Amino acid sequence: MRRTLSRQDKVAVPVIIGLSILVPLLVLVLMFLPERFNFFGIQSGSFPLFHAVLNGSTAVLLMMGYFFISIREYKLHRNVMIVAFFLSAIFLVSYVLSKISNDPVPYGGDGFLRILYFFILISHIALSAIIVPLVLFTMYRGLTGEYKKHARIARWTFPIWFYVAVTGVLVYIFMLPYY
Repeated sequence: MRRTLSRQDKVAVPVIIGLSILVPLLVLVLMFLPERFNFFGIQSGSFPLFHAVLNGSTAVLLMMGYFFISIREYKLHRNVMIVAFFLSAIFLVSYVLSKISNDPVPYGGDGFLRILYFFILISHIALSAIIVPLVLFTMYRGLTGEYKKHARIARWTFPIWFYVAVTGVLVYIFMLPYY
């Protein structure tokens, strides 16, 4: 039997799908800007550390959220996941600003480290695009009390989101000598 969308879903689902398409496209376009516009006069070295701190903090919060749900501390789980979501949103806005403001910094390593770096970077970028709709749908289902749907999608969202957060820190560590 086909389930009809609730009134709430008729608004939320198209918004989530729209954001899931728009956000990665915006980041992709910004990566290939021919000219940068440093509106805030921020040094390029300021962003990467900030992004690594946000990603690392998100990873810690995700582990805390996983722990809290495993011991059935639902309010603590909800609260740390909301904070993780907001840190990721702050990261995204800051990342977009950094792409508008500063030229990309090329990786200067070679050999096995170069291969490892690009594997981590490419998987990080690909999964970053995938994580947008997963996080939005997971948050939406949890906050609307649709816990079975929330749990089903969270099984996919958690490991991918955690991987993206951790590899964001790893990319920073690999790039540290070149900033």
